[in-house]
Amino acid sequence: MENTDELKRVFDQFDANKDGQISITELRDVLKAMGSNYSEEEFKRVMEDIDSDLDGYINFSEFSTFWSTSSDAVNAASELREAFDLYDQNKNGLISATELHQVLNRLGMACSADDCVGMIKSVDSDGDGHVNFEEFRKMMNASSIPGNGDGSKP
Repeated sequence: MENTDELKRVFDQFDANKDGQISITELRDVLKAMGSNYSEEEFKRVMEDIDSDLDGYINFSEFSTFWSTSSDAVNAASELREAFDLYDQNKNGLISATELHQVLNRLGMACSADDCVGMIKSVDSDGDGHVNFEEFRKMMNASSIPGNGDGSKP
């Protein structure tokens, strides 16, 4: 199939040492050569998004899956990142109960600081007292199920 051949050529451009997988260094080098100004943290996020088996490398299968779903995924990931950044007031990559409380109150949602601590605890899977982007993503995916029954309007 021609598309597979083209995709393999693109993959091979990223795979500088020709070991059949793309490392974060190879990903960074190609994207920078293409004019990207991603931060180190953004490169790590891109790598985490594509590296589905979490071995630290992108194989051809992961690369193919990423490219076949990239336009929808990029838009969704971008919107999710913007939403996370709204709550992450100090830009440390974590949402604290204090930050959640401040933003919700600014948005006109009356909730106590204790309520916010409870909300954080309910999605804080690593127990650090904060919500990181992965925990936020899981929470948002779970809450997008219709009919949550809380009476809120979309």
